[in-house]
Amino acid sequence: MKQRDDWHLTERVMHEHGRGDPFAAAIRGTRMPMVITDPRKEDNPIVFANEAFQRLTGYDIDEIIGRNCRFLQGPQSDPVAIARIREALAAEEPISIDLLNHRKDGSVFWNALYISPVRGEDGSVQFFFASQLDVTDRVTAQQQIADQKAQVEEQVRLRTADLEAALEEKTLLLHEVDHRVKNNLTMIGALLRLQSRTLGDPQLQRTLENMLERIDALAVVHRRLYQSDDITRFDIGAFAVNLAQDVLASTGRRDIVLMHDVDTVFIPASKASATGLILNELITNAVKHAFADGRPGTLTLRVRQDTDQIAIALCDDGPGFDPAVARPMSIGTSLVQRLSRQIKAQTVWRSGADGTCATVTFPATS
Repeated sequence: MKQRDDWHLTERVMHEHGRGDPFAAAIRGTRMPMVITDPRKEDNPIVFANEAFQRLTGYDIDEIIGRNCRFLQGPQSDPVAIARIREALAAEEPISIDLLNHRKDGSVFWNALYISPVRGEDGSVQFFFASQLDVTDRVTAQQQIADQKAQVEEQVRLRTADLEAALEEKTLLLHEVDHRVKNNLTMIGALLRLQSRTLGDPQLQRTLENMLERIDALAVVHRRLYQSDDITRFDIGAFAVNLAQDVLASTGRRDIVLMHDVDTVFIPASKASATGLILNELITNAVKHAFADGRPGTLTLRVRQDTDQIAIALCDDGPGFDPAVARPMSIGTSLVQRLSRQIKAQTVWRSGADGTCATVTFPATS
């Protein structure tokens, strides 16, 4: 490649300075590729190019001077970037942009191009100064990072899609299981009720009725699990209200008023059955003992959650009981205690002249 001292070209730009001008010497000797164009001439041709620019592009000085800088552009150059350069030149404004350029041998390089207008004393643009920097390594690295990121994102998307499909399949399966369990419990309850009508022993009928109430409570649990969109959580607040309403409706007692103040409280689905049975025992026990012999009253249900604890309270305004008098352990009480241990809960009864309250507390986390 032919190269020569291009000092005399700077005289076309800085003609009033001599060869010893430090500014011109700096442009000539710097390793930064630089060109100067003259917008006062047709097609804004290059009027100065230093040796660094010749080395970068592979063109000899005679092949550069008098040509517009677009000769470095090619079919792979971004037309949007080219349009931005054209607009900046027309507006006589500086611009900094990365552009894919072509060398004389056909190879390409990413050019960090900076163009700035040079104005005369009257404010008009005399020249455009342009510096170039080969940033192919940087752009290539950025592209590799972008490609790798895109690959990772695609893998994550595909994996997420697989997991969502698996979760949907699991959800459908568990919903079907809950639906069938609910139907089976309902059928078992219906068969036992038919059988109970043939029994002549009132005590045996009452015992069977108690079992049927527990079966109904489990059926309600699975019904709500079947209806839930989230198979991992169970809204115990909404369930408690629903169960209390069902139990009262089954007794036909319109003189018992249900008051409820519950939050939306989620517990793990694995605790749903045990918690449902505990609530069923507490509600049926209150109906049988607090409102015995047709006594009317109010049943109050509260469900709350603080930071790390869930509390379920069921209170009646019945006559209460004397806590100092030992009471025999009923099947219902024994069942509540066993189920409470199963879900790591503590169930406490408090009774007084204003009625009885049973409070179940357990950790909010599994």
